[in-house]
Formats: sequence, structure tokens, C-alpha cells
Amino acid sequence: MTDSPASSVLRDCLFRAKSGDRSARDRLFTACRSYLGLMARARLQPWMNAKVDHSDLVQQTLLEAHRDFERFQGGTYPEWLAWLRQILDHNACDVARQYGVAGKRAAGREVSLDENPGNDSQSPGFHLASPGQSPSQIAMHNERELLLAEAMDRLSDEHREVIILRNIQRLAFAEVAAQLGRTRPAAQMLWMRAIQNLKSLLATAESGAVSDGVAP
Repeated sequence: MTDSPASSVLRDCLFRAKSGDRSARDRLFTACRSYLGLMARARLQPWMNAKVDHSDLVQQTLLEAHRDFERFQGGTYPEWLAWLRQILDHNACDVARQYGVAGKRAAGREVSLDENPGNDSQSPGFHLASPGQSPSQIAMHNERELLLAEAMDRLSDEHREVIILRNIQRLAFAEVAAQLGRTRPAAQMLWMRAIQNLKSLLATAESGAVSDGVAP
């Protein structure tokens, strides 16, 4: 698979950051923000959205990673992403415990766009890496999650929101429609367009020829 812009940046910046380059470290953390945002949304229970902003979880994770960067012992970008997810999971557990929910539920909520609520056949297939996979398989999964985070950032606001509600927060279409202030058929149509747009962006990114965007 051709490297995505994000993974290429991560690989270069990680090498330089571990050699003591402060500006490379800053670029490394900036490049991971979208990825962590997607992971944070997947780990927070839907009912917690009114209480906790996923961006606060991301910010806390980045602050702790900055603070403890010297403790990171890995040397590859998949190891780096796994380390960040571990910090994120710990913080998600703390948030869940704060609101009286078993931390295990928040940390284990490994929801990705491949887990189709209601068996929606339109969703693209991207799984999070599992512990039993080989290093090359884990690297490929991390690469795909980076591509997904990039593509989600490039969607229009309404397309991003409907995918988050349906595929990340796993709401039924009736609930998605209520959140968006639309009828159920209109919400379903918006979701189908959003998924097709996302697929186009992902296909372009995977081909290594990332364009300036796809019109919603």
C-alpha cells in the first residue's frame, strides 16, 4: 500500500523527534490529532456527549503524551499510534468512572466504520487492529485508520456528523434524524451520500493520489 501523507509525516517526524528535534515532535503530535479525535469518538458512550467533549479527551491524551514522550520505547509509527491509544483508553476509563460507568465499557468500545449498525451494506470496511495480528497486519490497520481520519476531516460538516452519529455512535436512524432535525428518509439519504463520499476519498488516498477534496 502506498503511504498516506499522514503516515509519511508520522514516520519522518517520529524518527526526528526521538533524536531530539522539538519542531518534529510538535509536527508529530499535530499529525495525530485527527486520528485521536476519531478514536475518542469511538470510545465515548453516546449518552456522554452532553457531558464530555471528545476534544477534551484528545487534548488530555496529547498533554500526557507530551509529558511522557521520553518513556515511549517504540521505534515505528504503528507502535507510536498504539501507545497513544493506550493513553486515550486510560483517559476514557477515567471519564467513564467519573460518571459512574464501568471503565471497561469505554475502553473496550472499539467501534469502527466496518461495524455496520443494522448490517448497513454501504459502510466501508476498516477494522481496528487486534492483539493477535502480525506486525504487518497491524501496520496495515493503522495505515487504514490514518487514511480514515484524513478522509473524515475532509468531509463536509453534515456528512461527517451523520457518519459519526450512525457509524461511530451507533445510533438508530430515527435517533440520527432527531439529532439532525431531519426526517428519517432524509437522514438515511444524507448518510448514503456521506458514505459514498467517504469511500471516494478513501479510494483516492489509498491510490496515493490525494486530491483537493470531493464535493459533497
